[in-house]
Amino acid sequence: MNKQELIESVVAITGGTKSQAGEHLDAILEVVKGELVKGGTVQLVGFGTFATGKRAARVGRNPATGAEITIAAATTAKFTAGKALKDAVNAQKSKKK
Repeated sequence: MNKQELIESVVAITGGTKSQAGEHLDAILEVVKGELVKGGTVQLVGFGTFATGKRAARVGRNPATGAEITIAAATTAKFTAGKALKDAVNAQKSKKK
């Protein structure tokens, strides 16, 4: 599902307009991004948690030449699914088998 399909699904559930749903989705994504940029977390109980993590610097290899390269340390965005989301996904997989 891409962003446009997500917006259409929200419209089907809420009965609003595509324009309103798009604006609300964009606002939610901006709030989550802003909080992660500040180093915070966004926790949606039952759904999951958006947070940041640290990745240490490491040595890698250039696949074309085999030469060693240094890969810089980085801050990453991560999502951890909540229990209710995990349970829902696992229940759906059980039904398919």
